[in-house]
This record gives sequence, C-alpha cells and structure tokens, in this order.
Amino acid sequence: MSNKLKYRRFFMVEIIFSNKKEKKDIVKVGLVFGKINKNYLANFFDRDELDLLISLAKRENFKAEKNEILATKTKNADLVLIATDTKPSAYDFEVLGAKLYSAFKDKQKICVYAQSVANTKIKTAEIAYNIALGFEMSSYSFDKYFTTKKVQSCPKLETVVFAAKNKVISKDGYKDYAALATGVRYARDLTNEPSNQLTPAIMADDIKRLEYLGLKVEVLDKKAMHEKEFNLALSVAQGSANEPRIVILKYIGNPDKQDFDLGLVGKGVTFDSGGISLKPAAGMWDMKQDMAGSAAVVGAMKTLALQKLKLNVVAVVGLVENMPSGTATRPGDVVRSMSGQTVEILNTDAEGRLVLADCLWYIQQEYNVKKLVNIATLTGAILVALGKEMAGIMGNNQGFINNIVKAGNQSNEKVWQLPLTKEYNQMINSSIADMKNISEGRYAGSITAGCFLQRFIKKDVKWVHIDMAGMDNVDKPKPLYPKGASGFGVRLFNQLMKNM
Repeated sequence: MSNKLKYRRFFMVEIIFSNKKEKKDIVKVGLVFGKINKNYLANFFDRDELDLLISLAKRENFKAEKNEILATKTKNADLVLIATDTKPSAYDFEVLGAKLYSAFKDKQKICVYAQSVANTKIKTAEIAYNIALGFEMSSYSFDKYFTTKKVQSCPKLETVVFAAKNKVISKDGYKDYAALATGVRYARDLTNEPSNQLTPAIMADDIKRLEYLGLKVEVLDKKAMHEKEFNLALSVAQGSANEPRIVILKYIGNPDKQDFDLGLVGKGVTFDSGGISLKPAAGMWDMKQDMAGSAAVVGAMKTLALQKLKLNVVAVVGLVENMPSGTATRPGDVVRSMSGQTVEILNTDAEGRLVLADCLWYIQQEYNVKKLVNIATLTGAILVALGKEMAGIMGNNQGFINNIVKAGNQSNEKVWQLPLTKEYNQMINSSIADMKNISEGRYAGSITAGCFLQRFIKKDVKWVHIDMAGMDNVDKPKPLYPKGASGFGVRLFNQLMKNM
C-alpha cells in the first residue's frame, strides 16, 4: 500500500466575488432584513425583476420572517428573496449560505447580492464572506471510495457569484475565510478515512506534505520514540502491526520572537479496538475517528499557515493504533512515562490519555511552551454529561479557560467547563504506582481523565484539556455539517489564535 492519501472529489463549488450584475441563466438571490427594502434591492435586481418580486410578495403575503423564501422565474433567471433576522449575526449568514446551497445545489450558477443595512453592525464584505463560508462548509462531501457513483447524481452547482456595490468584496478579502474552510475540510477528510487507509505512518506522511505551506514538520518513528522515551504511547501501540508516529508541526509567524505563543497537542488513535480491554463489536467501526483530536490540530495548523498570522505555534500529535494481540499491553501492567511517573494501566481502552501524557510532557520539555491546549475524543462519559452539543473543558488557569470559552462562542464550537479538584484527583491514586489510568466505578470519568493529564503539566504552564468525544461526528446532517466527520476544533483553535 502506498503511504500517500489520494484526494478526489466529484464536486466542488467555485466562489467568485464580482462587482458586475449577472444577467442570464442564473439564480439571483437578494437578502431581506425584516422587510423588503426596495432601494436596497434595486442595486441588484433590474426594475422589471424587482416589480415582479414586490407584486408577488403582496400576493403571497410574504412577511419577511426568518428563513422565509419568495421565489419566481423570468425568461433569463430565477429570482429569490430570502429573509434573515432583523439583526443577524455572522453565524446566521453562514447558516443562510448553507440553506442556499441546499435549496439551489441543482442549479448551475447562482448570484447573491450582499449589502449591509442600518440595523446590523456587520459590513457588506462580512455578509458576503460568511455566506460564502456557509456554502463551503455545507457542500463538503467524502465520496472518494465510490466506484459506481455517476456525475449525474452529484449536485450540479458549479459557481456562486457574490455581487456588491463599490468594489467592497474581493477574492483577496475572502482568503482568511477560504483558509478556514480548507482547514476544516482537511480535518474532515482525515477523520473520515477508513483505518486501513490511514495508519499512523500514512497519516504522518500526509501531514509532512504540509511543509509546502511553510510549516516545519518533523516525524518521529518508533525507534526515535524509544530514544525519547515515549513509553506510554509505545505501550498503546505495541499490540499493533502498524507502527506509531509522533508528528511535530511548527509555525513561525513572528521570527523576531523566540518563544512559542501557544502549544497544541492532539490524540491520534487511528483505530481504537480497546486493546485487550476490547470494545463491544456494535459501533466499533466508528473508532476509525478516534484520531479526530489530531485532525483538529493539523487542520488548525494548516489554516494558520494559510492565514499567515503573526504568532508562533508548535503542535504535537501522537499517532498510534490500539489493537489486541500477544504483544499488547495487559490490564495491570505498569509503565514508566516520559516524565518519570509510573502508571498502572488497569484498562487498555483508556489509552488516549496515555498517548497525550507523553506528548504533553514532550512539548513542555522540548519547546518550553507556557500556554498549552490538548484536544481528544477522550471519554464516553463526556457524552453522558453534555451530549453532542458542546465539548467539555477543564484546566489549571481560569483566565485561559475563559479565553477558550470565548473563542468557542465566537466560532460556534462551544465548550463547557467541568471542575478539576483534588477530590477527583485522588480517585486515580494507585496502590502500586504513582497513578492508575482509570478510577474505580463509573462516576466522573471525564474529570478523572482530566486529572490524569494534569499530573503531566508543569506548575508554570497554563493548560486546558478539551474532551471532544461526540463532537467529532455528525449523525444527522445539519446546515453547516454534512453527515460524517465535523472537523470540530479547527474553528475553535483558529479563533483562539486570532484573539491572541
């Protein structure tokens, strides 16, 4: 098998920003903010078109309520008015873009007129760019393994043109949004890959290709991991025929500064059978996505490199496969971590924290980071606590936690804080080692996992742990999220970096 992922899509939408009116064979979409503004829409629709729409609105009792659509046809074009909130947010415009895509994906070309109005603080360019981002987020598909899929069954939409007055929108202005969409799509692609096509080695090689963007990427193989004493990560990998990898990504956007502004660590278990503590067969196929945390990290780093933000970030992802075999770690084994602390491994299905522990210690030792975030599909307990609407977070510095909560709200990748106190910490004390990798009983599983990770954080480091289990995958399509991998975490990290 080639250690190279092949990317193929049946369908992609081209986004164009123009200052010209489109005339023929298109869908023309105008936005309505609470009521029809004739002067506003006259910038986009011809007089006859606008008269037709206003007449139809009266006849159809169009009230311009949120998501209400008014549509008609002429000889040259389909004419559409779509209503949004009277005071819409940037996210509302993203959702609007997704809904427009859903409604008109079988048209070849559509044109959207964007213009700010008095009752919203969002500028014309932001309206256009967020609607365009909604198109890109919602039009994603993972279809590379179909052999009989016909082009006729794919969406027909090829081009989305955005028009505005006074040349206020441009492809250059959209580049940061396009970079974000690219990072999310990359994270989705990696997470959707089947495990036989995305072993640790293949994923590491694919990440290595990001060097073309200016990222510095270093890959540690099994031998190097032994030399650097990634003992906990190696204990997870030792049951698999597919060897582990550690990947380090560095982005230097501020060469005048020697320190790193932020460190990121991602869990990358490319398949998690549970090891000797074997998972139930039902649903085990979803464990190909147990590397979604690492996908979020590398997707965010790809976005960062494309956006060229002026800060320095280092990231480490631990890539392993957790399998049962005659060489696998046994429940009850004790392993000395890179930090020197010993861990009694009572459950081999609590493996993600073992991989993260060594990666967290390594990034602190090697790069002296003072702000550190790790992300992982770590515990099923977080799903019980929060469902699939928010990720759980915990950490050792309230100010830094607040920064991530804020970034989550801004990016609409929301998080909720859980406690991390000594009462929970003592639950992972072992009778024969420094700690055990699970607590007794079923309670507070997400928190005790956080307590485990905290034992590998130095006192002068501000640290936050994000448990994104359940957020990695969308069971039923949502406006911005087709079924499958969500790419969760990329937008959160990107917003955090922009806020720094």
